[in-house]
Amino acid sequence: MEARIGFGVDFGGSGIKGAPVDLATGELAGERFKLATPQPATPEAVAGVVAKVVSHFGWEGPVGATFPGVITGGVARTAANVDPSWIGADVAEVLADAAAGPVVPVNDADAAGLAEVVWGAARDHDGLVLVVTLGTGIGTALVHRGRLVPNLELGHIELEGVDAETRASAAARERERLDWPKWSKRLQRYFRALEDYLWPDLIVVGGGVSRRAEKFLPLLQLRTPIVPATLENRAGIVGAALLATPE
Repeated sequence: MEARIGFGVDFGGSGIKGAPVDLATGELAGERFKLATPQPATPEAVAGVVAKVVSHFGWEGPVGATFPGVITGGVARTAANVDPSWIGADVAEVLADAAAGPVVPVNDADAAGLAEVVWGAARDHDGLVLVVTLGTGIGTALVHRGRLVPNLELGHIELEGVDAETRASAAARERERLDWPKWSKRLQRYFRALEDYLWPDLIVVGGGVSRRAEKFLPLLQLRTPIVPATLENRAGIVGAALLATPE
């Protein structure tokens, strides 16, 4: 049987990477290709880089593209760690010419979260799964029985009177030089708040810091099982490809 292949592009603050994806397995069907995110990361500049990533593979067909912000109706409503000129831009339209085909834009945390449910740490889990990425900020994705609830910006809930990600993100740990126990106390308050709001059946923690999950996850005392993500830096590409490819 012929493999079902999609294509995903993951647009982040430091890099733009892409690859074809085997949608039967969630594995990359080619070696990931990455270029630096232009500075400033304006729509025109990013489109130029996306064009190079797509053409590197000679890809023709739909492209899924992550975006670091809220996406509704294909339009960027917020812009985190990229140029504010993206706000109000039709991301699908901006990138369609670059990709030489239809583009399906998706919030980056949503793409990674869905990938973890379909092929990663929450595979075959039938309940309510909350995926939280700890990085420069805090990204969140909520999936219920395989269906994504998009654009949950729960990294911005109020925690001790401030935006949660300013105190509990991985960047906050590095910026304030917090050791693992001190940072874990902040994570404890953050995850406990999410538990009380959502009552998830499983929490999956992603972001680069998840590779050191043994340093902080055992320090948390939650009623919800909490596990590290497994797809690591391919999650955004894989999730975007899945969302962009027709059944």
